[in-house]
Amino acid sequence: MSEPAHTLKARVAAISVFASAGMAAAKFVVGIAIGSLALISEALHSSVDVVATIITWMVVRVSDRPADEEHHYGHGKFESISALGVIALLYVLAGGILVESWSRLREGAPPPTISAIPFVVLLIDIAVNFWRARALHRTAHDTKSQALAADALHFASDVLGSIAVIVGLALSALGYAWGDAAAAIAVAVMIALLGLRMARSTVETLLDRAPEGASEKATAAIRSVPGVVGVERLRVRMVGATHFIDAIVEVPRTFPIDRVEEIKRKAQAAVEKALDDADLTFTAVPVARDNESVRERIMVIARNSGLAIHHVTVHDLGDKLTVSIDLEVDGEMALNAAHDIAQELERNIRDEFGEDVEVDTHIEPLEPGLPHGTDAAADRVETIKSALSRYAADTAIHDIHNVRVRDTDAGEIVNFHCRAAPSMSVIKVHENVDAIERALRRAFPTVKRVISHAEPPDA
Repeated sequence: MSEPAHTLKARVAAISVFASAGMAAAKFVVGIAIGSLALISEALHSSVDVVATIITWMVVRVSDRPADEEHHYGHGKFESISALGVIALLYVLAGGILVESWSRLREGAPPPTISAIPFVVLLIDIAVNFWRARALHRTAHDTKSQALAADALHFASDVLGSIAVIVGLALSALGYAWGDAAAAIAVAVMIALLGLRMARSTVETLLDRAPEGASEKATAAIRSVPGVVGVERLRVRMVGATHFIDAIVEVPRTFPIDRVEEIKRKAQAAVEKALDDADLTFTAVPVARDNESVRERIMVIARNSGLAIHHVTVHDLGDKLTVSIDLEVDGEMALNAAHDIAQELERNIRDEFGEDVEVDTHIEPLEPGLPHGTDAAADRVETIKSALSRYAADTAIHDIHNVRVRDTDAGEIVNFHCRAAPSMSVIKVHENVDAIERALRRAFPTVKRVISHAEPPDA
């Protein structure tokens, strides 16, 4: 099992504290002993790194806390703020080194005492800092931690700084008295340049600048989800290691709510796969597709009005459309109120298709929700089943089975299964089954409704 990100960041930062402290102390002691401003400057630089690493170790423990009532986007920006503080310390150090170096060059300070010890210490320092810089950079990349990225830059600058100090000491050994001060100036310049690079990245994060390529990846991921018509707008910002994405996405207006929710879930998964750590806010905008059928458009009109319709029939007469609709309303509603609802629906359809469209609405009572019912007696079920089998004998339907009869307040409800030839068209099957249902209702007036399920012989 992989190590959790917050544990990995804390462990790497803690190790960096000891590495920085040890090498800073060694360079400072040797620098004082030989009188090298460049080595002392590099030691002070490493000392700032110790302070920075301690701050980093403390900050990463806070930045990985989950969102709460006061910090809705988590605590990731604590890393950016701490990075700015460390950068400020580096610039203060760089300024102090420049002032002291210029003073030594102007006053002609004596060169440092040269021996093998400072070179050995600096080579060990280069090896340690190179190792820590690689480890920190790798961890910062894996966890998207700005605080660790800043720490990695500090160790990388230490490597370059140590190389500059070696060059300066070598120049001093060759008789160039200005070599040590020049090396100190080089250290200060490198500190400033690396700080500027980190400051730019940190400020961009604090200003919610979209990470490079993140918007394109998130858009492509959302567009790849089946059912997405288009992405109207998308915004990305980083908080710590998390990409927070706000997307307005176009979906077909004919889709039911549960289908839209499925699209949202798939979009979240696609964005997480593309960007690793992502939090997607998905706003669905229903739109009309170019391939919507007339029937689908009519269903949308009815749904937007909260109406239940079925059996929508559309005919194209060349110069105009004719539409027939079954509209379900409360069975206890007065006719004039039901008629007003039907007229409003017809007006909405004409607004969509034009005034010359011909609309006829059949008003029927809405089926009551969850009517109370009980299973009929076994002999009653057998009587109904025998009757269904007799009526089926006169049609292309056979094998009446799974017959159920329920008694309700409105009358008897009959459900049954039957079989037909697999090659028979749906229209023919419906005509044959409908004939059986009509015959049953004529013979048994107490039967309120008949629901059949036709299937091929091998089903």
